[in-house]
Amino acid sequence: MFPENDHTSRSKWRRLLPHGRYVLSHGPAEQGGGDRLELAWKCAMALYNDGRWAEAEQLEVQVMETTLTSIANLASTYRNQGRWTEAEQLEVQVMETSSRVLGGEHPSTLTSIANLASTYRNQGRWREAELLEVQVMETSSRVLGDEHPDTLISMNNLAFTLKGQGIYDKAIPLLEKCCQLRLRVLGQEHPHTISSLEALQAWRVENLSLKLA
Repeated sequence: MFPENDHTSRSKWRRLLPHGRYVLSHGPAEQGGGDRLELAWKCAMALYNDGRWAEAEQLEVQVMETTLTSIANLASTYRNQGRWTEAEQLEVQVMETSSRVLGGEHPSTLTSIANLASTYRNQGRWREAELLEVQVMETSSRVLGDEHPDTLISMNNLAFTLKGQGIYDKAIPLLEKCCQLRLRVLGQEHPHTISSLEALQAWRVENLSLKLA
């Protein structure tokens, strides 16, 4: 029932806008699918055309985040299938849009950068992955803190990328730091802690073998 963005429908959308916003305020943004997104966008345009720009922005960001999440999920499916080119195209789109709309330090933007780095890493494009992962780790550390789980994931990912390039002198100290933080923050029985500790032990053995060879 909510009208399209047309000035001739202004009186109708002004009557329906409180009801539309009430519906949108109940239930998670991801529920309702396309119908919910369409209503949110129509309400946003109505608010914008009435000069209520701050309120319009809130809904526009909600629509954008939900849409980007859907695209990112499709990219993840491509990545899991080894369809690297298709995954990369979508991940670049999500990363650029998220950075422009939400900002370079928004958690969703950092996640999109990390996803693109993962695609590069899985293709053996180590240097490209490393540059993105350094960006994610440094930004996450500054914005969220060194002990935030997302920061620890980014640290772990960068360590694996460095190791993939054979840069043990940087990979091992970084993973050691990650292990120490995960032990303190997550505990020794957490799966992430266990996997990092096991990798660290294996890397130390590999590095020693290379030095002795």
